Amino acid sequence: MAMGERVAVVSGGGTGIGKAITRQLVADGCRVVILGRRPEVLAAARAEIDPARVVAVAADLTDADQVTKAAKAIAEVGPVDVLVNNAGAVITPPADDSLAALAEAWRRDLDTNLLTAVLLTTALTEQLARPGGRLIVISSAAAQRGGAGAHSAGSYAAAKAALHGWAFGLARQLGPDGITVNVLAPGYVADTEIFGDRWSEEFHAQKVADTLVGRAGTPEDVATAVGYLASPAAGYLTGQVVGLNGGAVLGR
Repeated sequence: MAMGERVAVVSGGGTGIGKAITRQLVADGCRVVILGRRPEVLAAARAEIDPARVVAVAADLTDADQVTKAAKAIAEVGPVDVLVNNAGAVITPPADDSLAALAEAWRRDLDTNLLTAVLLTTALTEQLARPGGRLIVISSAAAQRGGAGAHSAGSYAAAKAALHGWAFGLARQLGPDGITVNVLAPGYVADTEIFGDRWSEEFHAQKVADTLVGRAGTPEDVATAVGYLASPAAGYLTGQVVGLNGGAVLGR
């Protein structure tokens, strides 16, 4: 590792928003470890962005043993200056109207969108640079406006909202060590896999109409914001939820 080169870790770094974040952090001079479940996707992202500056580590971040192994692999790269908890997904709604199906869907959403961040962050906390570490949690505007509807039982919004309270506690815990903790809550971002078969031209038009700026967000919009939150210049910003949603959800 080059003298002065910062190390960043991005979960869900192989596609969409995570890949854009990885590209931004590499451009900002970081060596970036990307994490995800699919080795082939990570390998493709690494080859596309910069094989010399990107390290791929395959792991299911809902599995404690795999997270432990991933943390050991990251330790070989160096102390972690930036940790971006980006892994997450909108889970398929319950298969039927039973309470058992509802419980299964909620557990999957909590595991995918909350537990992944909790396990990875806990495993890497001692590796975070002190002072100067940056911990960034990618949430969603759904956490601020709710997400129940025809395509959701509300579990995605609830899981993302849980990240906020958890991050506030981390900000208090890690602030004395010079580590900042912030939540970035994007609104509708096009060109990602997250919406799956929910996406349609009508869906897109409705989401754009919700904004004040008349356009969808892009993965690069999110990456640019992460670039600032991860930078040395952001040392006085901590314990905040930053809304990045084109005005679809006003500040509160």
